[in-house]
Amino acid sequence: MTRVDVIRVYGGARLAGEVAVAGAKNSALKLMAAALLAPGRTTIANAPAITDISIMAEVLRRLGCQVTLDGGDITIDTPERLEPEADYDLVRRLRASICVLGPLLARCGHARVAHPGGDAIGSRGLDMHVAGLSRMGADIGSEHGFVVARATRLSGASIWLDFPSVGATENILMAAVLAQGTTVIDNAAREPEIVDLVTMLNSMGAHVTGEGTSTLTVEGVETMHPTAHRTVGDRIVAGTWAFGTVMTRGDVVVRGVGAGNLRTALDKLTAAGAEVEDLPDDAFRVRMDARPTAVDVVTLPYPGFATDLLPMAIGLGAVSAGASLITENIFDGRFMFVNEMSRLGADIRTDGHHAVVRGRERLSGAPVRASDIRAGAGLAIAGLCAEGATEVSHVHHIDRGYPNFVDQLRSLGVKAERVTVPDEDYRY
Repeated sequence: MTRVDVIRVYGGARLAGEVAVAGAKNSALKLMAAALLAPGRTTIANAPAITDISIMAEVLRRLGCQVTLDGGDITIDTPERLEPEADYDLVRRLRASICVLGPLLARCGHARVAHPGGDAIGSRGLDMHVAGLSRMGADIGSEHGFVVARATRLSGASIWLDFPSVGATENILMAAVLAQGTTVIDNAAREPEIVDLVTMLNSMGAHVTGEGTSTLTVEGVETMHPTAHRTVGDRIVAGTWAFGTVMTRGDVVVRGVGAGNLRTALDKLTAAGAEVEDLPDDAFRVRMDARPTAVDVVTLPYPGFATDLLPMAIGLGAVSAGASLITENIFDGRFMFVNEMSRLGADIRTDGHHAVVRGRERLSGAPVRASDIRAGAGLAIAGLCAEGATEVSHVHHIDRGYPNFVDQLRSLGVKAERVTVPDEDYRY
């Protein structure tokens, strides 16, 4: 009989204390790809100890790099000659690995990267990646499940993104730093992770301006050099703890992420009745003494409400007084986990990209299944507001985005454990 891990949480406790947030997954993975742009040793500090980092390390090793992971420190030794192909067996496990396309094309003049996999949260095409690199002179096509790109030397271009895609912005940006001439990316993504990437690229010798705005200007350079960089804190993990605090009527200090990178989400928690206090040195405090009041949420590109926090917003609505209207504008499959939340007794009705959530005083513990990283964390947090025990299966998803998730829950005063059970118990 095979067995699987589940995370079991027990309802009735409040989150209280302090929690330290590591570096952002969505930044560290792209910083690792950026190391491909310069031969030599690059070091990245404050990286999260999660499964996705290990997968990305193996992607880079297959490309010819030597990669060492030591807690939150990553050392990448990039050779003069890279292998320009990223195989399917790894890329299918990590969608972010498509971000090696731009650096490989810029360094090698050609790249062959398998079509990516990743979370089951809806379609995320590569059209904007391809269009942007094509504008810079790349010849790009698809062969046998691979994206194949070639260019003797990329040239600067004016590129307009139809949507401020984080992935497309990153790929085009990393290709443009070694292109000949000036590249302007309009309607670029503005996320803190983009700012973090630009900071690292500039420390490697790139000339990029406009970070944090919708227009990035890149003056191409001939060569780059390795660097040492510290990853920005993970605002999504920080937001998860903030929402969990309000849902459980707790009191938590979150360290490692400044409130400014979470302003829209924290404003929603304030509207729900929470007290939010900015603290020095990238920290903030969230306190909630009463049942939250229902708030409406609309996901939008940064600085709007992050789609990755949508499961937490639905969890908040499930225990709030009143009804919440939750609108998802980024991923068409983000509501896939709603049936699992309903197993906990949540009153949720979906219609297209809208969900109406009518709050209940208490949920009811049940076995549930994580369908993606954020859904898994959201279900576990909702389980803290349920009577009895909640068991979350498919916890490998949570492992991809939340380092030491169970240990951090325990440190905040709630009863949680990771246990192994027969897999036949989770085949519903």
